[in-house]
Amino acid sequence: MSASDPTPLSRIPNFDPRAVPVRGVDRHLPPVPAERLTPEALRRRFLAPPAWQPEVRAEPRFVERQPASAAVLVPLVMRPEPTLLLTQRTAQMRNHSAQIAFPGGRVDAMDADAADAALREAQEEVGLARDQIEVLGTLPTYTTGTAFVITPVVALVRPGYTLKTNPVEVADAFEVPLAFLLNPAHHRRHALEFEGVAREWFSMPWPDAEEAVAQGLTERFIWGATAGMLRNFYRFMVA
Repeated sequence: MSASDPTPLSRIPNFDPRAVPVRGVDRHLPPVPAERLTPEALRRRFLAPPAWQPEVRAEPRFVERQPASAAVLVPLVMRPEPTLLLTQRTAQMRNHSAQIAFPGGRVDAMDADAADAALREAQEEVGLARDQIEVLGTLPTYTTGTAFVITPVVALVRPGYTLKTNPVEVADAFEVPLAFLLNPAHHRRHALEFEGVAREWFSMPWPDAEEAVAQGLTERFIWGATAGMLRNFYRFMVA
């Protein structure tokens, strides 16, 4: 890392993304209508995508190495009220440890394409079988500060699956209502300046801290790259 490279947020002393002030919440933006979240509507949207632009494409780079291709699965579980399956990474992971993430990882030479890599990683990480998954398509790449160029692969997942998490990589797996994540009233904007470098990111805590305490639930603090890709998914779905 050179002197001009920004410091990773995770290495800022005492950094806690929950403690960074919220600069704004996008309540003025419309949520994705419920009728667009059905399996047939999602299939139609990916078959004939609208004109749109991703909002978040890349984070400030803070490593000196060649970019690496990666893929994640955006697994939409087709319940009566659709949900999104997410994971919490274990604390010992080298990159993005303990963060909320999509199942995914590097694209290997053996993978046919990004979708094949995302399906393989989902099976390795959480035991999600390929025969439970229908790939719809991909979203534009998202480049992390750790130089991973990630292709989000959006897919439908049939309910009734049984997960088997890899304890080395995954601390937990859980579902979040898709309507919640695609409603910008829950999209919080954060900004922080450290060593002269400005950082901005989204968070989408579910449920929020007060609701979690009231219901005795664990707050899932979705932020960073995962929230950025979800924000792009929102832009795609609302266009």
